[in-house]
Amino acid sequence: MPSRTVSSIYEGMRDFPPDRLASGLDHLIICPRCDAAYQLERPKNGERAVCQRCHKTLIAPRRNAGLRIIAVAVAVLVLIMGAAVLPFLTIDAAGNKNAVSILDAALAFSGGPMIFLALVTAALIIFIPMLRVILTIYVLVPVVLDRPPARHAIPAFRLSEALRPWSMAEIFAIGCAVALVKVADLAQVGFGPAFWMFGALVVLVVAQDSYMCKWSVWNSLEHPKKS
Repeated sequence: MPSRTVSSIYEGMRDFPPDRLASGLDHLIICPRCDAAYQLERPKNGERAVCQRCHKTLIAPRRNAGLRIIAVAVAVLVLIMGAAVLPFLTIDAAGNKNAVSILDAALAFSGGPMIFLALVTAALIIFIPMLRVILTIYVLVPVVLDRPPARHAIPAFRLSEALRPWSMAEIFAIGCAVALVKVADLAQVGFGPAFWMFGALVVLVVAQDSYMCKWSVWNSLEHPKKS
């Protein structure tokens, strides 16, 4: 994919008059990783605006990106609901066979004072990823349909981004892989339908986050008539 770096004005920021700087904020973009400031230059579809300092992608517009993200979000929502209740693993040891779902695993510590840990585990694995997907669909559907942003769309998208570090579906997948290595020597382990659904879910969540151009979403929400 071609890449185009925007022009940096970081070195000249100190010399900017306050009135000129305030009036030109709409023409600036700040790198969220290293705080470098740049003059806004909108790349074409398929191109990228990249930070010169840390090489983080600042703007990466893609044609029909909104429709694809919504489609992925709907698929993730369906997979989350299915993976939460269907059997995730079956364990057969000494003639005793048991099947467990992700929700069962998250609520395994629901007895006594461990209920708080159980609720936090369930939230990080299931409910927060589900909430992020719902917020994404809520925010993007009106934008894709060229309608005014939904009510409270900006706080909804801000909440979705704030919950990103707490959405730990992929961390749970890594933990399951480590646990399976240790359990495989003690019992016969089988994969249920939820295992494959969860694997696909993790891939789609990562793809959705990497495919979304957050600047384009913010621009559509803040300047709907110009988007």
